[in-house]
Amino acid sequence: MIINTGNRSLCRERATPMKYNIVNEIKLSYSRKGNSEKLVNNSLDAVDIFRQHFNTDEIDYRESFFALYLNQAHKVLGIRKISESGISSTIVDVRIILQAALLSNASAIIIAHNHPSGNLKPSAEDIKVTQNIKKASELFNIKLLDHFILTSTDFFSFTSEGHL
Repeated sequence: MIINTGNRSLCRERATPMKYNIVNEIKLSYSRKGNSEKLVNNSLDAVDIFRQHFNTDEIDYRESFFALYLNQAHKVLGIRKISESGISSTIVDVRIILQAALLSNASAIIIAHNHPSGNLKPSAEDIKVTQNIKKASELFNIKLLDHFILTSTDFFSFTSEGHL
């Protein structure tokens, strides 16, 4: 008779543990859907791509955070919504950003989020998150090219303003 005790089973006749080396299988996938030939030459190119993915009905309502992944020639590999939250903040997990970068073999990342208030000035938290993403991506030889703050009518570039 075998008795299951979590990760081990005991064989009653032998009273010795039977070890099972079970490890969960992790499956990751990446799919290129759409035009992967889009080239990002400048800030306006990147902002145009981000604006296509932000919900225009909610850009002045709640914060969202996106990451754009590029190959070495700055062609778009893909875009991913990282988070969507409240009126004045959203949670950004650097690991989620880098997971997609590694999965897509990205050489560069551009990130963007919106300020529903219409204020383009980066907060202390915006600057901190940007620096954390930059430091983490450098460990994998992935370059953080820019971070944009978007409003419904304008944008702020961390790179252009000397914050990156």
